[in-house]
Amino acid sequence: MLREHARKRLTKKAKKGFRGFPVATVAFYGPDNRRASKLTVGIVLAENQEAVELKQWFAEQGDVREDVQAAEEVLAYLDRFGVRSVAMVDRIIGCPHEEGIDYHGPTCPLCPYWAGRDRWSGERVH
Repeated sequence: MLREHARKRLTKKAKKGFRGFPVATVAFYGPDNRRASKLTVGIVLAENQEAVELKQWFAEQGDVREDVQAAEEVLAYLDRFGVRSVAMVDRIIGCPHEEGIDYHGPTCPLCPYWAGRDRWSGERVH
Protein backbone atom coordinates (compact mmCIF):
# COMPACT_ATOMS: atom_id res chain seq x y z
CA MET A 1 0.00 0.00 0.00
CA LEU A 2 2.81 2.40 0.85
CA ARG A 3 4.48 1.74 -2.53
CA GLU A 4 1.20 2.50 -4.35
CA HIS A 5 1.20 5.83 -2.51
CA ALA A 6 4.32 6.95 -4.42
CA ARG A 7 2.51 6.85 -7.77
CA LYS A 8 -0.44 8.81 -6.40
CA ARG A 9 1.89 11.36 -4.80
CA LEU A 10 3.66 12.00 -8.11
CA THR A 11 0.34 12.57 -9.89
CA LYS A 12 -0.83 14.87 -7.09
CA LYS A 13 2.35 16.99 -7.35
CA ALA A 14 1.67 17.47 -11.06
CA LYS A 15 -1.96 18.47 -10.48
CA LYS A 16 -0.94 21.28 -8.09
CA GLY A 17 0.27 23.39 -11.01
CA PHE A 18 3.06 25.93 -11.02
CA ARG A 19 4.40 26.70 -7.55
CA GLY A 20 7.76 28.17 -8.52
CA PHE A 21 11.20 26.90 -9.48
CA PRO A 22 12.82 24.40 -9.62
CA VAL A 23 10.42 22.69 -12.04
CA ALA A 24 10.52 19.04 -13.05
CA THR A 25 9.27 18.00 -16.47
CA VAL A 26 7.95 14.44 -16.69
CA ALA A 27 7.33 12.78 -20.06
CA PHE A 28 6.35 9.28 -21.14
CA TYR A 29 7.46 7.58 -24.36
CA GLY A 30 6.51 4.26 -25.89
CA PRO A 31 6.32 2.22 -29.09
CA ASP A 32 2.66 3.24 -29.45
CA ASN A 33 0.02 5.19 -27.53
CA ARG A 34 -0.85 2.30 -25.19
CA ARG A 35 2.39 1.26 -23.43
CA ALA A 36 4.97 3.64 -21.98
CA SER A 37 8.40 2.02 -21.94
CA LYS A 38 10.40 5.15 -21.05
CA LEU A 39 9.95 7.86 -18.42
CA THR A 40 12.11 10.97 -18.65
CA VAL A 41 12.44 13.64 -15.95
CA GLY A 42 14.21 16.94 -16.50
CA ILE A 43 15.03 19.53 -13.83
CA VAL A 44 14.80 23.24 -14.70
CA LEU A 45 16.24 25.43 -11.96
CA ALA A 46 15.06 28.87 -13.13
CA GLU A 47 12.97 30.63 -15.76
CA ASN A 48 14.44 30.75 -19.29
CA GLN A 49 16.99 28.04 -18.50
CA GLU A 50 17.52 24.64 -20.06
CA ALA A 51 17.16 21.49 -17.99
CA VAL A 52 20.31 21.00 -15.93
CA GLU A 53 19.63 17.37 -15.12
CA LEU A 54 17.92 14.64 -17.10
CA LYS A 55 17.21 11.14 -15.87
CA GLN A 56 15.40 8.24 -17.53
CA TRP A 57 13.64 5.10 -16.34
CA PHE A 58 12.78 2.16 -18.59
CA ALA A 59 10.36 -0.77 -18.56
CA GLU A 60 11.40 -3.70 -20.74
CA GLN A 61 7.97 -5.25 -20.21
CA GLY A 62 4.81 -3.70 -18.87
CA ASP A 63 4.18 0.01 -18.54
CA VAL A 64 6.57 2.33 -16.71
CA ARG A 65 3.56 4.42 -15.61
CA GLU A 66 2.48 1.46 -13.47
CA ASP A 67 5.98 0.84 -12.05
CA VAL A 68 5.78 1.82 -8.39
CA GLN A 69 9.55 1.47 -7.92
CA ALA A 70 10.13 3.99 -10.72
CA ALA A 71 7.62 6.37 -9.09
CA GLU A 72 9.48 6.12 -5.78
CA GLU A 73 12.79 6.82 -7.50
CA VAL A 74 11.32 9.80 -9.36
CA LEU A 75 10.01 11.27 -6.09
CA ALA A 76 13.43 10.86 -4.46
CA TYR A 77 15.01 12.53 -7.50
CA LEU A 78 12.57 15.46 -7.23
CA ASP A 79 13.26 15.80 -3.50
CA ARG A 80 17.02 15.86 -4.16
CA PHE A 81 16.56 19.03 -6.24
CA GLY A 82 13.90 20.62 -4.02
CA VAL A 83 11.41 20.64 -6.90
CA ARG A 84 8.44 22.94 -6.26
CA SER A 85 6.47 22.33 -9.49
CA VAL A 86 5.92 19.32 -11.73
CA ALA A 87 4.85 19.58 -15.37
CA MET A 88 3.69 16.12 -16.45
CA VAL A 89 1.91 15.02 -19.60
CA ASP A 90 -1.05 12.68 -19.17
CA ARG A 91 -0.24 10.52 -22.20
CA ILE A 92 2.59 9.02 -24.20
CA ILE A 93 4.13 11.66 -26.46
CA GLY A 94 6.39 9.73 -28.78
CA CYS A 95 8.82 6.99 -29.60
CA PRO A 96 11.25 5.97 -26.81
CA HIS A 97 14.18 5.78 -29.23
CA GLU A 98 16.40 8.79 -29.93
CA GLU A 99 16.96 9.96 -33.50
CA GLY A 100 20.63 9.90 -34.42
CA ILE A 101 21.46 7.65 -31.48
CA ASP A 102 19.15 4.63 -31.72
CA TYR A 103 18.31 5.04 -35.41
CA HIS A 104 19.13 7.21 -38.41
CA GLY A 105 16.57 9.04 -40.50
CA PRO A 106 13.30 10.80 -39.73
CA THR A 107 11.29 7.79 -38.46
CA CYS A 108 12.09 5.00 -36.05
CA PRO A 109 11.91 1.56 -37.68
CA LEU A 110 10.91 0.00 -34.34
CA CYS A 111 7.96 2.32 -33.68
CA PRO A 112 5.89 2.65 -36.88
CA TYR A 113 2.90 3.94 -34.88
CA TRP A 114 4.59 7.35 -34.50
CA ALA A 115 5.48 7.78 -38.19
CA GLY A 116 3.45 10.72 -39.51
CA ARG A 117 1.85 11.57 -36.14
CA ASP A 118 1.84 14.79 -34.15
CA ARG A 119 3.41 13.88 -30.81
CA TRP A 120 1.16 16.19 -28.79
CA SER A 121 -2.23 15.38 -30.28
CA GLY A 122 -1.52 11.87 -31.53
CA GLU A 123 -3.32 12.79 -34.75
CA ARG A 124 -2.03 11.80 -38.18
CA VAL A 125 -0.43 14.68 -40.07
CA HIS A 126 -0.08 14.86 -43.83
